[in-house]
Amino acid sequence: MHRSMCDAGHCPTDTPNTIADGAQTQHRGRHTFPIIQRDVDDILTASDNELVRCMRFFAERMKSVVEPTGCLGLAAAQGMTEALRGKRVGILVSGGNIDLARLGGFLAG
Repeated sequence: MHRSMCDAGHCPTDTPNTIADGAQTQHRGRHTFPIIQRDVDDILTASDNELVRCMRFFAERMKSVVEPTGCLGLAAAQGMTEALRGKRVGILVSGGNIDLARLGGFLAG
């Protein structure tokens, strides 16, 4: 989606290589992309390492299991601390759809 926003929607892509399987899409939604183009100013990205750090945060501090895709919002926001300082920020967190052995591997690493 990030690349599509940068290229006005005209950039096919290979399946992204990421632990966030919910973000592994090759094309935008026919119905949702026009809404995103109209209402969204920017789309941020996050690395797999940032996602794992957020999964660890949720597990340790919030006692919650959050899948990698569900951590995307927090991971992106953590890279913007100065821009967000003093502002009210809401971050949607969703999904606990992750195999516990896989989660353990991420948290142990």
